[in-house]
Amino acid sequence: MPVKLINHFTIKASIAGAFLALSLVLTLPAIAQNAAGLQSSLIDETPEVAAIRQVLIDTQSGISIQSISTSPIDGLYEVRIQNGQLIYASADAQYFLPTDMYRATEQGLVNLGESHRNEIRIEKLAALDEADMIIYPAEGESKATLTVFTDVDCQYCQRLHSEISLLNGYGITIRYLAFPRSGMDQVTYPKMVSTWCSENRNLIFTTAIRGAAIAEKNCDNPVAEQYQLGRELGVNGTPTLIFEDGSSLPGYVPAADLAAFIFETE
Repeated sequence: MPVKLINHFTIKASIAGAFLALSLVLTLPAIAQNAAGLQSSLIDETPEVAAIRQVLIDTQSGISIQSISTSPIDGLYEVRIQNGQLIYASADAQYFLPTDMYRATEQGLVNLGESHRNEIRIEKLAALDEADMIIYPAEGESKATLTVFTDVDCQYCQRLHSEISLLNGYGITIRYLAFPRSGMDQVTYPKMVSTWCSENRNLIFTTAIRGAAIAEKNCDNPVAEQYQLGRELGVNGTPTLIFEDGSSLPGYVPAADLAAFIFETE
């Protein structure tokens, strides 16, 4: 759906609010799905940390505990699990709250959990090979780079791509990653594979996203890996925009508004 950008605070608040709303409706079993492995805490294994860890291990099958540390609030511990999600636990290991914490600053409320997720996105995207992306470079000097999880059958991805020349004209390089929303199905996924396996990816991507037929192709390709990466980063729809600071925004934004936001917040 279209997203209206008003100013830096608004977009940050909307991004944070989306994650907060998600975390508030999660149950702990839902958080634990598709996880594996355990890691040690970032502080000494005190009785409080050990108790918190044990309760989560006993009740959340397969949970991946990345760290357990004290939080900015006395008596409350912060548990980092997979995908940068957070659980806050009381020192007696009797109360658990899957949510984000906000800190009041002179600039407004800062979502501490989202700040950590931004760092994860930056790290994960930096590890990718741009040769596995479909890139539409900026005209002239590239002033900003926007990474987009996309789907050739997505209506709002089509709208975003229809403005690719405008975005490139603003000096914005667009890097596409594959995210077939329906997963490894027999409709969109083969189109994405055929696109990534084409000799001229940019041309075929534009053809496919306009709804035209493309030749079926197959090869060693990154589509499934990029889809899995999107899931790990919390992508659940397309387009999902990842800015250079790691912040994420789901949905279509008109090119002029998007450029204004990017350059206003640099």
